[in-house]
Amino acid sequence: MKIMNPATGSLIREIAESTPLEIKAKFERAFAAQGAWKKAGLDHRISCIQKFHDLLEKERETLTRDLTLEVGKPIQESNNELNGARNRIRFFLEQSKATLEPKPVRTEGGMKEVLGHDPLGVIANISAWNYPYLVGVNVFIPALIAGNAVLYKPSEFATLTGLHIERLLHESGIPNDVFTAVIGGASSGEELLKLPLHGYFFTGSYKTGRSIAEKVAHKLVPVGLELGGKDPLYVTDEIADLKKTANAVAEGCFYNNGQSCCAVERVYVHARVYDEFIRHFKEETLSLRPGDPTDRKFQQGSLTRPSQVAFLETQIEDAVKKGAKILAGGKRTGTQGAFFEPTALIDVDHSMQVMQEESFGPIIGIMKVANDQEAIRLMNDTEYGLTASVYSTNLARAESILSEVNSGTAYVNCCDRVSPYLPWAGRKNSGLGATLSTLGILAFTHPRGWHIRG
Repeated sequence: MKIMNPATGSLIREIAESTPLEIKAKFERAFAAQGAWKKAGLDHRISCIQKFHDLLEKERETLTRDLTLEVGKPIQESNNELNGARNRIRFFLEQSKATLEPKPVRTEGGMKEVLGHDPLGVIANISAWNYPYLVGVNVFIPALIAGNAVLYKPSEFATLTGLHIERLLHESGIPNDVFTAVIGGASSGEELLKLPLHGYFFTGSYKTGRSIAEKVAHKLVPVGLELGGKDPLYVTDEIADLKKTANAVAEGCFYNNGQSCCAVERVYVHARVYDEFIRHFKEETLSLRPGDPTDRKFQQGSLTRPSQVAFLETQIEDAVKKGAKILAGGKRTGTQGAFFEPTALIDVDHSMQVMQEESFGPIIGIMKVANDQEAIRLMNDTEYGLTASVYSTNLARAESILSEVNSGTAYVNCCDRVSPYLPWAGRKNSGLGATLSTLGILAFTHPRGWHIRG
């Protein structure tokens, strides 16, 4: 498998893919090792994860460099991702013991009732390329702490990072067979689906997530799907600083080149503030410069998948053909690599692909609305339900609007953020189950009810 630099089109290195026989052998070794890992105890498992947390900081320079080289994000964003991953790990370190230890819930006469939690067993973590550290730690950290063994398949677009994760976990004391990387593309993922695993956890597109759920449904094991979004944002007419709001919205649209499941993908603006918002948004969008992601003077890196460039061009062509106007950007840039200008479209409507299909790139449609009711109707006009945002100085109004939008996460005067203290859960085509929060710890366990007499 060739690991390519999307910013230059050059080969970084070649890595052998895991063969079907190797993948089966990895599972068999994981199955044999999981029982001892469970018996090692919660305190020991937590101490290993603490060491992993510390090694991420110790090797920061190498980790951020390789992340930027293989996915194309600016070096500062790679640093930010590592910071975010360590923050989430700290949450799991702080919360796992209280969440997982047996809890007496009732005592009556000579009977004591206790709620316990057992690990699932051996799970598959089929991870994503856009935030390989952030979306990875959502799964493999709580899974390992709970006593599971993990077959971890990093995205083929983030293989170097996946191998770094495997190496550092082993250096932290996680047994080699308890956490094992499966290297390859879609065919390697398909091999995992054939194995008698005890849980499947996937981050990626709705199409692939649905296929995974259908193929493993007969096994009756837990399936967690963290899928995409077409995340809406509404700017009301009660705004204290419209320029500041426009800049914040632009960051929500274009951070990591919009390659985030919770990136803002549709913007609705109240008619009373529309013209001024558009002026500020255009100015901010034009200030973002794509270029060499290892050079800190550029705010935008390369798209990770070169094929996405043509997809964005198709969305823009469709929108313009149906009456949209390009406010800023609109085309690929540079003589090499998968660079695309941050792009804003106006005069859009919901007949256009850009307002219905997940873009997963630096492109946004902005639509004028007459009132809150129209905004709510349009925000709900989607097959997805991951996040939704409202900007307003009237907090009661913002919360009332969001209470009518079907999304797993609601943002008031912010967007495109994730907290480990709150569950990350999609609705409709945005996913199944939850990661993060204490719910995201318990997701990797089976509950056990203990009835103890005497």
